[in-house]
Amino acid sequence: MQADLLLFLSLSVGVTIAPGPDNLQVLARSLSQGRAAGIAAALGFASGCLFHTTLAVLGVAALLKASPMAFDAIRLAGAAYLMWLAVQVLRSRGGFSPTGGPPPLGFARIFGQSVLANMLNPKVTLFFVVFLPQFVNPWVGHPDWQMLWLGVIFMIQAAVVFCLIAWFAGLLGQLLRRRPQVGVWLDRLAGLIFLFLAVRIVWE
Repeated sequence: MQADLLLFLSLSVGVTIAPGPDNLQVLARSLSQGRAAGIAAALGFASGCLFHTTLAVLGVAALLKASPMAFDAIRLAGAAYLMWLAVQVLRSRGGFSPTGGPPPLGFARIFGQSVLANMLNPKVTLFFVVFLPQFVNPWVGHPDWQMLWLGVIFMIQAAVVFCLIAWFAGLLGQLLRRRPQVGVWLDRLAGLIFLFLAVRIVWE
């Protein structure tokens, strides 16, 4: 049982580190707005895992898998949301640079946006419904509760990994922002990352 749990944790860390929409958005947020904002985004994306775990336990993911239209509707809604975020950031005039500009988003708002962005990614739900049952022990019983606890473990490790990404990206952004007008280009970089993710979702 302990070996299975260690294997689950190792695979979960590997999946979380692999470049994807969540960690790239954490990276973009840290670069543009700083370490604390990146950590707020990291905690938001990690918290969204509970939503997907609940859907997997309830079997909603099976419905998404059986209905391409429902899957596409949620996927395109997520892409539209990312495009909206990209427009907001690209319209910024260097809000994080010494020259001033519009005030940065509050941490609570960043957290909420990150949770919503994670919830609008149906691929995470499908991943959970395929991944979690592989580590359910049939001899223990209560597979729904086992899946729930596995989802919580995944959420915790995701929060740790995302926060580490935010920490180092925030440090890099802090060094870059010491130069005038770099904040403007950090905003543009963050906006382009959001736009790239949205286009990739639509393209897929």
